[in-house]
Amino acid sequence: MTLVLAVDTSADVRVGLARDGEVLARRHVADTRAHLESLVPLIREALTEAGVGVPDLDLITVGLGPGPFTGLRVGIAAAQMLASVRNLPLHGVCSLDVVAAAAGRDDEYVVASDARRKELYWAHYRGAERLNGPHVSAPEDLPALPVIGPGVQAYADRLGDRPRPDGPTEIDAALMAALGTALPSAGTQPLYLRRPDAAEPTRRKSTLVRKRVRRR
Repeated sequence: MTLVLAVDTSADVRVGLARDGEVLARRHVADTRAHLESLVPLIREALTEAGVGVPDLDLITVGLGPGPFTGLRVGIAAAQMLASVRNLPLHGVCSLDVVAAAAGRDDEYVVASDARRKELYWAHYRGAERLNGPHVSAPEDLPALPVIGPGVQAYADRLGDRPRPDGPTEIDAALMAALGTALPSAGTQPLYLRRPDAAEPTRRKSTLVRKRVRRR
């Protein structure tokens, strides 16, 4: 039997737990700025609900994004640390693939999530297969295809006449756990797609105080 813990912080904070494809627990905090203080308590709550502990885990699955820099790295760092300490395999996935898996569609469409800065993260799918992406762009620049996912509601007025069928509106970490390695591997690197908001300065400011030279 395989017990899988899934973590995704590409948008808000989500944790899921499943054994052999059966969901045991799901937890989330719908706050896009509470990743650091929320993630570990949510993992503990999920484990407690399922009546298991960290030593019982067999696999950790983590959403690699795309997502904003700070929140995304909290989830990935936590998953990496836990996998390393417990010597567990770590399976990184594109977070948008989870939405596509939940959608159950067989046509071509786009999954989009909120990238802030008036932009969307998105990828192009046929069925559950990702054809290309992920990308980040203005909503107006998405392909002329049906659009689903957590970014639709935020930018509905900028998606033009693209169909917006009913579909998943969140990244379900419990489904991520249930699918485990059935979701395509996205490697190990975070899918930031753009530079963080808080970038290091390219030039150091001098701390020396210039002294005025008094002319005689």
